[in-house]
Amino acid sequence: MRNPFSALVFSLLIFFSAPAGAAEPPNLDEVVRKIQDTYEQTGQVKARFTQTVTLKAMKKTEREEGVFYFKKPKRMRWVYTKPAAKELVINPEKAWLYVPADKVAYVQDADAIFRSAVSVRFLAGIGKLKDDFKISFAADKGTEKTPNYLLDLVPVKPEEGVRKLQIAVNRETFQIVKVVLFDPYGNVTTLTFSGIELNRDLPDSLFTFKPPAGVDVMKR
Repeated sequence: MRNPFSALVFSLLIFFSAPAGAAEPPNLDEVVRKIQDTYEQTGQVKARFTQTVTLKAMKKTEREEGVFYFKKPKRMRWVYTKPAAKELVINPEKAWLYVPADKVAYVQDADAIFRSAVSVRFLAGIGKLKDDFKISFAADKGTEKTPNYLLDLVPVKPEEGVRKLQIAVNRETFQIVKVVLFDPYGNVTTLTFSGIELNRDLPDSLFTFKPPAGVDVMKR
């Protein structure tokens, strides 16, 4: 069975924007440094997201959207609203995936995620981009038709469910505006964000979860 957390937790590099830089195109080290520096200065985030998952074997694409919340240290909440309700809640102790339509909540110790997922270690403030990934501009020298740089991130150590991440960085503001996850089976998960609000006053209680009555809890 596919781990229900995997497609989400590897997509968490996209919520942090870096300050505008000089007019001249930066080199790769500059881009990576700005992303890392700005992440370390960002404590809380709220944003809307759209997620598409293309399943190669089934030849279909699924689309979902909702609202994402993040707070250091080690707290995040994904509230899916369309086409169906779903929630992913992670705090320093537990990670929950709640699917109301199935009346089931999956739970696992958060430590297992923070130990194994390099992108989550970065998000938690215990990882470094240049230490955990081999980073390069994409084959087209990092430019999309839109005014973005494209960066390829390959885990230094092989990681289950992740072949490569690709992130789009705005060339003027250095915002990371999109991330694409490629898995070893040819499936592709794309997340794009809008309405990003940094350093909001988010209460810790937002990142807790209590299963409603009648919901089956399945431990992973």
